[in-house]
Amino acid sequence: MADRRVVLVICDGHRRDFVRPELCPAIVDLGRFGRRFGNHRGVFPSVTRASSASIATGCHPARHGLHGNTMGLPDGDGVVVHDVGPPQFRDAMRQALGRTLKAPTLAERLRDAGGSIVFSNVSPGAAYFQDPDGHGHVYHRAGSFAPGLVPISGAGRLDIAKDASGDRAMAARFCQEVLRERRPPLAVLWLSDPDATMHASELGGPVHLRAIASADACVAQVRATVDALRASGEDILLIVGSDHGQETVTGAIEVDRLLVEAGLKDSLDSREVAVASQGTSGLIYVAPRAAQRRAAIEAFVRAQDWADGVFAGEGLAAIGMAPEGHLHLAFSMAKTEAPNAHGCPGGSLIVAKAGAAEKLGLGQHGGTGRFEQAPFLTVEGAGFAPGTVCDDPTCIVDIAPTVLTHLGLPTDDMDGRALQGL
Repeated sequence: MADRRVVLVICDGHRRDFVRPELCPAIVDLGRFGRRFGNHRGVFPSVTRASSASIATGCHPARHGLHGNTMGLPDGDGVVVHDVGPPQFRDAMRQALGRTLKAPTLAERLRDAGGSIVFSNVSPGAAYFQDPDGHGHVYHRAGSFAPGLVPISGAGRLDIAKDASGDRAMAARFCQEVLRERRPPLAVLWLSDPDATMHASELGGPVHLRAIASADACVAQVRATVDALRASGEDILLIVGSDHGQETVTGAIEVDRLLVEAGLKDSLDSREVAVASQGTSGLIYVAPRAAQRRAAIEAFVRAQDWADGVFAGEGLAAIGMAPEGHLHLAFSMAKTEAPNAHGCPGGSLIVAKAGAAEKLGLGQHGGTGRFEQAPFLTVEGAGFAPGTVCDDPTCIVDIAPTVLTHLGLPTDDMDGRALQGL
């Protein structure tokens, strides 16, 4: 393994149909030398924090245990919904459940085989769940950590903005320090764009397209560095992709308020029934003391025209979820394929917290819609025929076993499969 490395670049929220020559020439050109996967999907919910854990473990949320961008945790005889994004969620999860992830991450698997380094510019939660227990190095603007979760201070910190300029500064440091100097078996670069910009702009509009171009420039820099290292004899597998797509917000539904009005939840702040929004999908937790309401809650959600796909109890397995931690039901919001003002197809209702202001017409994701479940993936290196396209179904959980296979390490106990030879 000593002469082999893997470089993984994730362009957060980069929808596959935006990978076009006029928008991202570097990513498109990579496809001329690598293998593109044209039927690639994300996990449910199609949100970054759950996707980060799935890419790190090669498992769906049912196996790794991180439910989404928000997650209900047991609290006394009820459930409290937590935002997974803040740095402190990792400790809150460990305190409530006695663990973080249920499945080993790539960082854990590589701990005694040369290690891993992650540079990430998304939310702290999404970054830290690449390696929540400190087996490798994770760099993030909210705090960077060496093995053992030892804080990295001073010049070693990743002091950047969560925007395109931050991504570019991070990519430049990644190429020099991580790829050229430190040379770990696995190096991960997770860009905030186009997702960070997409949430505040219209899909297909000029601001969104500039974010795509910025991410592409970062990919070009990484690829040029990898090519130079290969010229010196290194065997590097370059994986470039995204974690999910996105759709336009067409409306907002206050599901928690509707459950209260239907007599299925005691009050907006009660803890016996809790709704965790995942953007264009939602999770409903029901504490044991309200177990008699589960059937009625399921029937209520199934009857609503704002719900498009309902999965309850053991039926959660169909979307890679599990009825654990009082999680009873998941649902995806109603979709449309109608284009927005910029000709970008795909829209969805979202799950709004009661009283929260929501911006219609902007980008969002989280459910089972065709466009939010359309990340892209291109792999260049040994085992991947140049300039080819694979139309077999693949998923982001396939990334981890692909990494390990290139490094000659076991891929046991994963949901995904190695893509070499597919």
